[in-house]
Amino acid sequence: MVVDGVLHGFREAKELISLLADDAVLARAAEAAIADPLETVPEKDLVLRAPVPVPPSIRDFMAFEEHVVTSMRAIGRDVDPVWYKIPVFYFTNPAAVRGPKDAVPIAPGSRAFDYEMEIGAVIGQPGSDIPVGEAGKHIGGYTVLCDWSARDLQEEEMAQGLGPAKGKDTATSLGPYLVTPDELAPRRQGKGFDAAMTTTVNGKPYSAGNWATIQWSFAQMISYASRGTQLRAGDVIGSGTVGTGCILELSRVHGAERYPWLRPGDVVRTTVEGLGVIESVVEPGARVNPL
Repeated sequence: MVVDGVLHGFREAKELISLLADDAVLARAAEAAIADPLETVPEKDLVLRAPVPVPPSIRDFMAFEEHVVTSMRAIGRDVDPVWYKIPVFYFTNPAAVRGPKDAVPIAPGSRAFDYEMEIGAVIGQPGSDIPVGEAGKHIGGYTVLCDWSARDLQEEEMAQGLGPAKGKDTATSLGPYLVTPDELAPRRQGKGFDAAMTTTVNGKPYSAGNWATIQWSFAQMISYASRGTQLRAGDVIGSGTVGTGCILELSRVHGAERYPWLRPGDVVRTTVEGLGVIESVVEPGARVNPL
């Protein structure tokens, strides 16, 4: 637990995920960590991992209308009316989770590598067929999520009626903290929270949005995700990209010369008010072996 820039270690729990299923257990662990920490270490001396380094599953939605409209236009398509009926999502790779300061490799073979600025909700209390009105009780906390996308690979795969697969398989960054819902309650606005979201690349301002513009609430996403199946403690629910929150959108509106695809050495810094910062250096991708 990080308090005023100092990490307080839990004496008993080895992983945060072991505390998420019960709010009372999580609260007691937090109180104990403050009163009698196993250790205290200044945050500046640490490299934080993702709050849940290997989630049981990651479902990434498309919950911001501006992103859906602009990105669909960028690839020459209109928004399907079904988007307004159901909160659609895809499954991505739990084994590819990166921490908030971990480097991110370009997907092998990609020449159109992109970031996507999002929020992640981490499931605390498990459940199935969860009503929208009760879904908020199942959220253990929120974190910054950066979904790294190989747009060229994604376009090829999805033209086959499947995917995204390798277009999203290389990395998903989470962190730096898991912020419990009570801490964000004063920011409640609309279907989300009044929290500014920004991304810079090499210090240059790129994306700017606000969580409050979300079309599908996390309660609606969780309810839909839980239909006919079980959500487990540690599952991650991604919001999808906020409006202007990726290069695909920015290059469509302002031009590819102004907003080129990511290259090795680029530093991408994503900030969500109240949740913290993810800062990642882009690395070269692995060599592509012939099939």
